[in-house]
Amino acid sequence: MYGRASVPSAGRLGLLDGSAAADLAALGWSNEKSIDVLWSLSRAPDADLALRALIRMHDAVGAEWAEIDAEIRTNKAFRGRLFGVLGSSDAIGDHLVAETSSWRRLLSDELPDRDELFRQMLASVGAQPEPEEVAKGNLVYRAAITGPKSVVALRIAYRNLLLELAAHDVASTVEDEPVMWFPNVGAYLADLADAALTGALAVAYREVFGDKPITVRLAVIAMGKCGARELNYVSDVDVVFVSEPADGKSARIAGEMMRVGTLAFFEVDAALRPEGKAGALTRTLESHLAYYKRWAKTWEFQALLKARPMTGDMGLAREYYDAVNPMVWHAAERDDFVPEVQAMRRRVESLVPEELRDRNLKLGSGSLRDVEFAVQLLQMVHGRVDEKLRVQATVDALAALTAGGYVGRDDGANLSASYQFLRLLEHRLQLQKLSRTHLLPAFDDEPNMRWLARAAHIRRQGDKSATEVLRAEIRHQSLRIRRLHEKLFYRPLLESVIHFNADELTLSSAAAQRRLAALGYAKPDRALSHIRALASGAGRRGQIQLLILPQLLELIGRTPDPDAGLLNYRNLCDELVDQDWFLRLLRDDGVVAERLMKLLGTSEFIANLLMRSPETIRLYSDGSHGPKLCEQQPEDVAKGLIASTVRQRDLKRAVAVARSHRRAELARIASADILGMMDVPQVCAALSSVWAAVLNAALSVVIDESVRQREEPAPARMAVIGMGRLGGGELGYGSDADVLFVCDPEPGVDEETAVKWARTVAENVRTMLGSPSQDPPLEVDTGLRPEGRNGPIVRTLASYAAYYDQWALPWEIQALLRAHQVAGDNDLGIAFLHMADRIRYPEGGVSGEAVKEIRRIKARVDSERLPRGADPMTHTKLGRGGLADIEWTVQLLQLKYAHRYPALHNTSTLESLDAIGSVELLGENDVALLKEAWLTATKARNALVLVRGKPVDQLPGPGQQLRQIAYAAGWAEDEGAEFLEHYLRVTRRAKVVVRKVFGG
Repeated sequence: MYGRASVPSAGRLGLLDGSAAADLAALGWSNEKSIDVLWSLSRAPDADLALRALIRMHDAVGAEWAEIDAEIRTNKAFRGRLFGVLGSSDAIGDHLVAETSSWRRLLSDELPDRDELFRQMLASVGAQPEPEEVAKGNLVYRAAITGPKSVVALRIAYRNLLLELAAHDVASTVEDEPVMWFPNVGAYLADLADAALTGALAVAYREVFGDKPITVRLAVIAMGKCGARELNYVSDVDVVFVSEPADGKSARIAGEMMRVGTLAFFEVDAALRPEGKAGALTRTLESHLAYYKRWAKTWEFQALLKARPMTGDMGLAREYYDAVNPMVWHAAERDDFVPEVQAMRRRVESLVPEELRDRNLKLGSGSLRDVEFAVQLLQMVHGRVDEKLRVQATVDALAALTAGGYVGRDDGANLSASYQFLRLLEHRLQLQKLSRTHLLPAFDDEPNMRWLARAAHIRRQGDKSATEVLRAEIRHQSLRIRRLHEKLFYRPLLESVIHFNADELTLSSAAAQRRLAALGYAKPDRALSHIRALASGAGRRGQIQLLILPQLLELIGRTPDPDAGLLNYRNLCDELVDQDWFLRLLRDDGVVAERLMKLLGTSEFIANLLMRSPETIRLYSDGSHGPKLCEQQPEDVAKGLIASTVRQRDLKRAVAVARSHRRAELARIASADILGMMDVPQVCAALSSVWAAVLNAALSVVIDESVRQREEPAPARMAVIGMGRLGGGELGYGSDADVLFVCDPEPGVDEETAVKWARTVAENVRTMLGSPSQDPPLEVDTGLRPEGRNGPIVRTLASYAAYYDQWALPWEIQALLRAHQVAGDNDLGIAFLHMADRIRYPEGGVSGEAVKEIRRIKARVDSERLPRGADPMTHTKLGRGGLADIEWTVQLLQLKYAHRYPALHNTSTLESLDAIGSVELLGENDVALLKEAWLTATKARNALVLVRGKPVDQLPGPGQQLRQIAYAAGWAEDEGAEFLEHYLRVTRRAKVVVRKVFGG
């Protein structure tokens, strides 16, 4: 290859610039003597970029070019370093051109050591040691120059040293030079940052004190990647300042050091200090400790994991480190550790726009942050009892976790390799322009992907080009990180309980419990026993569990109640022990697994339903038109329920069939609700539909049974009129079915016989549906009938008409506003509604006395009906701006104006509010406030039932339970406080409108 007889063309060398041939001629390289040089140039990450920089150097150095040319031809190491760095970094090419003698730094085969870095940086500003301080081991110097000159001098010195490192780092892409591994590069960059900021601090001391004695002890603590000695080429350098005393002078020194450092090298950031950017720039050690003991958040202890004495008063820095470091290892015991860690994870994921997540090396999916977050969490969990884990660099921490048995050997090695690969790409991207970036080129950006592949020393493999190899490698490494992120937490738990190869892992039961506690399990000992039981299953089921449990455990860990979720999953597995389809479905369909685990860890209501209606789980997958949970229509479900029930000849069997259909439908509706596939009106309509179907089926079965026993036709027609939320089609999970039973004697049958028979049927329906079972109760409530609890359970249509015409009280008229036919004889039901229209929508509207009575009853409800001990601000039904407030407001307007506006002849609260707005009885804003409050309160009330598994109307105060309810209502798990604040704000505004309508 190198001994070719003719000079290779520019195109064959990979040079695409049209002027490349002229440039090579200008350098004197268009001859056979230069073949080796040309082939080396062709291996530069970007040969065109390197050639352009060489031409600029040629013009800038003048007579020195002959010396450079001779080194290029004879010194392969120098050639590799020069071509490598010029083909990798436009910015460093500019530096070599500007500082014409800096090329000589590439002649050395060895990099300057840490002491030399400090010597050169300090020499650049003529910094001299403070003798007494240096004798104590402190890095306290005073510069000879200040102002803009000091910034320029420091920048040149820093760039010179950065040039040397970068050249050695990329030389292996061009020539057979030693490879610098990522940990060495990161550590060297951290040493260089230490030296650079020591120089900046020397300038700051001169600026503040001049020639006067330094009267302040100031320690600089490195944080973040610099603290862990795994710094990037271009990165913010995070610092914290400790001073004795913490006065104006110490703050001036710190501020000046940051200013000079930011101008000369990189952004110097002190935002990790106590109270962040709002806090004092410098604090005493005592002040730091007081803050961390009382106020610090979990993320602040996570940041302290990487704290390291950096420069300044090293004695004070070590005192700080020795005092705060033990606090890090007890942070996992804090009550708020788990929710804060989960919140941090979500915040990190939300920082990157969706369209850039596959390209962001730092924060995207399968990114560097995934590795760092996982490693730091495991360190904080297990480092409390294992001091070998108390290391700062991610690669070192992974090695320690692996050696300690907290991570499998293969997993640890693979994760470390993937992490270092992504960090290598990050370094190359930053080196190009010396800019702080973490964004990969678009995969279809061929020129930039080709440059990155070559800069990362990725070459063609078989018939795959370097860019194709790079694309495949990025996908592979990101996917491996995502998978190992899951395994890192959960696979060791399995291996610890079933005792695989003892050489693989040594995670003890206590360590496993610590890990589970950190992942959100309140009772880790019980969780571990569940995992042990699940993982120890025999045969094929046990093998599938071992395969899928790591993913399932992670999914459960993201829910508000992992303990309940894991217990529910175990119970479900026990219930379906003979159902092979269940585990296969979880194994083969990740969407089903994700949705099921979310529901099991969120809703006791759904978990109980699934135990007896597991077939619903099959609907958690997606079909050709979207989620299968949304493919079934409520009306089709109702028809199927009725048809299946009425086919049963035995009454008990019919009850069982009706309950089974209802149970499955409740599970479907509730699942779609929590998964965000159905909104509040859709949920309420579906729940009302299934209740109506159950009533229809039960009534039909009881009547048929009665007819068989009597051996003669039914003596009367019967209909069931829905009242309250059932009549409005707005039932919630915890709502009873408020109904009226109406009958009409068949021709020739006397009324007493008909009513007596109908009463028996109605009572049998109520008994049939209300019999105890494991399902949510089916309470049929007839309390809204004429004369209330004292009146007959069934009346004829004529009796209802006579009563309402003569005796109807205002509250009974109000109740009729929501009357709607839901079951039984449709013609009879419609006839009842026509009769009811005369009562609820009378000509001229209801009387003023009736309106006044409604207002009086409402005031009494407000003052007397609220349960003892309930909070009127957060009771979803009877509280301020709650459901009762909104519904009574709508009904009062209907009573007053429905005779004038037919659009108000509606049993639905939401639809009636739209009608109220359209006829301008209330302003658009007032209607919007009432609708929002009704939807918010209904959503909250439904979430209460879903989480608690039983009807509840009172929202809890701040805490774990509120977070669970907020999550079930569609909020993030750490947004319980925001959920409650939103509820209070919405209902408070609605109450203003309610008072406007009711007066007072």
